[in-house]
Formats: sequence, structure tokens, C-alpha cells
Amino acid sequence: MFGYPILPMLLKEKRAIFDDKDFLYELKFDGIRAMIHVGKNKFKIFNRHGDDITGKYPELQNIRKDIKENMIFDGEIVSFVEGKPSFSHLQERSHLKSESKIKYMAENNPVCFVVFDCLYKNKSLIKEPLLKRKEVLNQVRDSDYFVKTKYVLQNGKKLFKKVQKFDLEGVVAKRSDSPYSIGIRSNDWIKIKNLKQGVFLIGGFKINQEKISLFLGEYYGKRFCFVGKVSLSKSNKFYKKIIQQPTSRNNPFSELKEKDVSFFKPRLKCEVGYLERTENNFLRQPVFKKEY
Repeated sequence: MFGYPILPMLLKEKRAIFDDKDFLYELKFDGIRAMIHVGKNKFKIFNRHGDDITGKYPELQNIRKDIKENMIFDGEIVSFVEGKPSFSHLQERSHLKSESKIKYMAENNPVCFVVFDCLYKNKSLIKEPLLKRKEVLNQVRDSDYFVKTKYVLQNGKKLFKKVQKFDLEGVVAKRSDSPYSIGIRSNDWIKIKNLKQGVFLIGGFKINQEKISLFLGEYYGKRFCFVGKVSLSKSNKFYKKIIQQPTSRNNPFSELKEKDVSFFKPRLKCEVGYLERTENNFLRQPVFKKEY
């Protein structure tokens, strides 16, 4: 187990926050999921797919200074800008391949490992209840590169209000006595995202096996600009209205070049929840809400 890739425990998703005496609640950080294996003679970082990404974040080697035993941590690699997680800045780091550029960014724009679980301390802890694993985790001190998540018991709604106030990503609800289920998406861990809402015009669609992708846009002056795609289930009553639209070869979007799209005049609208806008004004993680 120690020193080898482990598939992380995954989260299910709910739209609405809830209070439950059997759950603890912590902030959801907008980063890259990672497992860090650290000991006297070993340091490895694996992403959620089991790929070794140790070389991409050399500054995290500083974590070794405070760890004297073999341990495995689960958390998120996060890039903070003005005190808030910035996924766009983190993406720039994750795509770097040049050692000199990686070294420069590590020195001038270092990332932080935000830790929420401990899977191993000289032996496997995955069968231990979550609160017990948290106790082991709390024995490690915070540093500039290693920060433990705080959590509250029972009061998820109160924490979510603070998330909305400070425009953070969301909340994760975890059953307090849950073991660590390797590679499983479990109801014991649930994410509730702090989604923004918007209404967008639909300018086309592409049919997949069980869903269709709606191509969304908005006008900037006379230009109809593509802002992203959102999935719609074929069981949704809005599906029939979409596919009954008279399609055309004329692309209404000013800059979209994707193939095999059934375009139509942008008259239909839908309400979409999304996490944030990227620097290019695209919607991150859009979710179809309803016909508008």
C-alpha cells in the first residue's frame, strides 16, 4: 500500500445542503485531487488516476520535514490567489513540462496541499472510522505547504451559508464513522457545490448515447459567443423540443469550430448552474437546471 498508487474514495453529489448529526462538514477546495506518500526515505505524489506527478510540484517536498513515519495523505493540491483557490492558476502549473519552468513556478507561485484524510501511519487505517483517521491526521502540524481542513459536526447549512458569502466552491458532507472505501463512489461522502445561476441561449446540440449536449451562447453586441456545453437527459421533456427545432448548416456562434453539431437559430433558453467563469468566459462544470 505505502509507496504504490491508491484509487481515492469518490463523492456522490446532491443539489441541496442538509444537516445531519451523523455527518461532519468541511470546505470543498477547488484543486487537483492527490495522494501523498511521505516517509523517511520516500516521497510520492499520485493523482486520482494513479499517475505519478511528484516532479510537477517540487515545493511539496517540504512536507517531509515534519513527517518522521511512513504516512499516506488524501487531499487537494491548491493554488491560492489573494487568499482564494484559483483553478485557472493551478491548471497552468499542471500543464508544465519544462523542469526550469516548474522550478520557477515552485519558487514564485507555490502550491499548497490541503489535507482531509490520513490512510496510513506505519499501517493501513482505511478500516478505521473517519473521525479516528482525523485524530491521526491532527498529529501532523500545519505549514506553508501542508494545511489540514477544518470541519464542523451536524451544521452543514450554517457552513454552506459562509461558503456562499465568500463565494467558495462548496461543502463536502462525510459520515463521521465511515471507513475509507478505495475507488468507490459512496453515499458516505457527498459534495454540494455552490453553483451560480444563469440563463443562456441554445444554438445547437449533439446527440450522444443517453444524453445530448446543448451548445450555449450569449450575445456581446451583435456577436453570438459560445460559452460552453451542458448535458441534457433524453428523458427530460425539453429533449423533444430541442430535436424538433429546424436545423441548419449555418453556425450561429461567432468562433465555434466543432464538427457534427446540429445548429439552429438561438431562440430557446435554459437555466444553468455553474461553478465559475473561466478567463475565456466559458462556464466551468455547467449543470442543466430547467427550460427557461
